[in-house]
Amino acid sequence: MSEQNLHFDSPHKRLPDIADMAEAIRRGDRIKLGQAITLTESTRADHQIQARELINYCLPHSGKSIRIGVTGSPGVGKSTFIEALGSYLVNQNKKVAVLAIDPTSQISKGSILGDKTRMEKLSNHPLAFVRPSPAGESLGGVARKTREAIILCETAGYEVIFVETVGVGQSETAVHYMVDIFLLLLLPGAGDELQGIKRGIVEMADIIIVNKADGERLNLAKQARQAYANALHFLLPKESGWVPKFMTCSALYETGIAETWALIKSFNAFSKENLFFEKNRKQQAGYWFYQSLREGLERSFFENEIIKQQLKQAEAEVLEQKRSPFEAAQALLDFFLKSVK
Repeated sequence: MSEQNLHFDSPHKRLPDIADMAEAIRRGDRIKLGQAITLTESTRADHQIQARELINYCLPHSGKSIRIGVTGSPGVGKSTFIEALGSYLVNQNKKVAVLAIDPTSQISKGSILGDKTRMEKLSNHPLAFVRPSPAGESLGGVARKTREAIILCETAGYEVIFVETVGVGQSETAVHYMVDIFLLLLLPGAGDELQGIKRGIVEMADIIIVNKADGERLNLAKQARQAYANALHFLLPKESGWVPKFMTCSALYETGIAETWALIKSFNAFSKENLFFEKNRKQQAGYWFYQSLREGLERSFFENEIIKQQLKQAEAEVLEQKRSPFEAAQALLDFFLKSVK
């Protein structure tokens, strides 16, 4: 059963009782969990105050899950892979949450909820919770909301949390800073595809999986796995001390899924034993602290009414080459800093 949401942006909606909502989430109430995530996504100032209060309530009850990032190019089968692995886990009585960072249409501003419909089997399982998040116009914003959603899901008792990226842009880096283990899915076929993968994304990966290893593509997938393994010998060692692993699977036919989970558990045990797990979680908390500061400062600047009035004039002077971009920007910043003293 999928979660039910309330549209909190309506001014006529009664504000929820945060303590009651937090307790309901702790009891595993999926409807309240969905509503809580909607509350964090609301842009209303009073909702944001409540959302921060709710996160503080939930924070002491979070942190006990395995957070798994999944990335890969569009068409590689991320959603099918997550559903296959998620189904394998719920069949072992594990509670699984899926948070999909969902691109928003820049024309309609509506979310593309394809991940939800593609994971129909997992969405309907009583031990699973699948939630797409609209990216809007700010990747940083949706990433922060997703990190808050992780805290809420952990409070609700979800033991394994998948965060699926859109597979393009900077979303991989943002997700890397909120998960414990990062999986990169690739298609069978080496050579040209390997050249097209950003080095930074490959360096982030803890496990590289060649998906769609079935039928006529099975041998090609095995060759690709070896080619990727050979290429990654040239990369620097990971901070965790973990040597990236390579494997093949077919999410469609659910082959290699059990082996993938075994490898994830192996990484989790390894990182906890050498204390990297806790170190990584602390580094990520620091990253989001400073990220939130940057976002808040930027928002305060652009929402300042006096700055709004002067911004267009400064921009026009820059475009007409009457002032350099650097001088105009510094002048606005200096004015803003004086106005907030």
